[in-house]
Order: sequence, then structure tokens, then C-alpha cells
Amino acid sequence: MILPVFLFFIVFHYVPMYGIQIAFKNFSGVLGIWGSPWAGVEHFIRFFNGTYFKEIVWNTISISVYSLLVGFPVPIILALMLNEVRNKHFKKLVQTVTYAPYFISVVVMAGMILLFLAPETGVFNQMRKFFGAESINFMYEGRYFKTIYVLSGVWQSAGWGSIIYLSALAGIDPELHEAAVIDGASRLRRIWHINLPGILPTICIMLIMNCGSLMNVGFEKVFLLMNDLNRSHAEVISTYVYKVGLINREYSFSTAVGLFNSVINFIMLLTVNTITKKLNQSSLF
Repeated sequence: MILPVFLFFIVFHYVPMYGIQIAFKNFSGVLGIWGSPWAGVEHFIRFFNGTYFKEIVWNTISISVYSLLVGFPVPIILALMLNEVRNKHFKKLVQTVTYAPYFISVVVMAGMILLFLAPETGVFNQMRKFFGAESINFMYEGRYFKTIYVLSGVWQSAGWGSIIYLSALAGIDPELHEAAVIDGASRLRRIWHINLPGILPTICIMLIMNCGSLMNVGFEKVFLLMNDLNRSHAEVISTYVYKVGLINREYSFSTAVGLFNSVINFIMLLTVNTITKKLNQSSLF
């Protein structure tokens, strides 16, 4: 049963690693991968010395860390709150409302964001006008981009992300809560001393996985929301790779940039995994 999944990763994740070598070559489609001349680390040096290196890396890291700090705790809190709801109908309603945004495509989500934030007809600007404030063209002012990206991502993924924590909460022995109630523990005390420690290993694993993809800021939403006026705050590594690789057809250079991104993610994964293993004995490996 695991064979299709195994083959999927072999074909689409491991076999393409053969092409990574063009990051160290001046790739030519005529000569092919093997026939292209070696360039060493020339493309990496060019990227590090590039005009946009600091800006792109800063945007990528700041958006990722911002998303982690704001978005990571929200599914945990939502799961803990849903776990305490005793009315089944209300619980199902909340779950449906919070899960639904996850199934909205990125293109539709970007369109909704642009409509909500429109300077004249957008909901947020209509609210500002109602309270006597002037409308703001949020998408044309770069300082708002990261907040818009992060908060819209939290709204879209928080409900779906809470599922795994609800599953972990379902595995906690009910007798622990019964004993705590007998001892006079309040609901908040039970959440703090039973529920949170019970899902702590799951939290650690999810934290490691999130840190392991710290540099992988979603290409689609950034690309759809980015424009010439907010580009300095929105351009990330994934959109830069698309621009230099597919549009400018600098395949070796774009591969070098992508490899740099992957190496940073790998280092982050190993680092956070080691720290978590020492502190909590929970790790991926």
C-alpha cells in the first residue's frame, strides 16, 4: 500500500535532484547537463553580491518568522477551545466555518483579498470611512504587505491546522480529567496541566516541520498580491527564482538560488530538531 507514495517521492523528489548540478555549471540546453561547462560557485557568489540579495532574503525570513509567530499558536488555541465545547451542533458549526477557507484556491483567495482591501469599495475601507477615517490603498503601500499576507494565511489555514491537535487531544486519557475534577481543578487548570502536556509532543513535531520550511514562502499568493509599488516588501526567494529562471531563462543561476534556499531549510530543520530533542525528547529523528 505504501508503494505508490514511495514511488511518488522517488520520481518527483529524488530523481529531479540529478539536475541540481547545473547550479555549479553554465547550463546550455544544447550541450545538456553533462556537456555544460563547470562554473564552480560562480552563481552563488553572484547571488550573494547581487543588489537584491539582502532585500529578498530579509523579506523571505521576515514573512516566514512573522507567519510562524502569529500563525503557529492559533491552531493550538483553536483546538483547545473547540475541545472544551460541549454543544455538538455549535462545535460542528465552528469547525465548518473555520475549515472552509482552507479549500478556497489561492487565486480566489488573492482575488478576495484585493476586493476586501479595495480603496473605494473594499470592506475595510468602508469601515474606515464609517468611523471618519480616510481610505487607504493597502496593496500599494508596501508596509502593509507582510501583515496582509500573514493574517490572510492564518484565516485560511488555522481551522484545518487545528485538526491534528484535536486528534492529539482525543488521545488523552479521560481519567486524568476525572481525577483532576475530583481534586477541584478548574477548566483552565486542566487545560494547562493535562491538555497542553498531552499535545506537547505533537506541538514539537509541528514546530520542527514548520521551521524546516522556514524559507519556503508560498509563491502563488505572493506573486498574485505583488505589484510594482509593494515589490520591495514582497519579493521573496521563490518569486525571484521564477523571474530569473523562467522569465530570464537563467537556469543555472536560479538553480543556485533555489539550492541555497533548500540548504538553509535543511540546516534549520536539523538545528530545531536537535534543540527540541534535548529539551523535550520529542523529535523527527
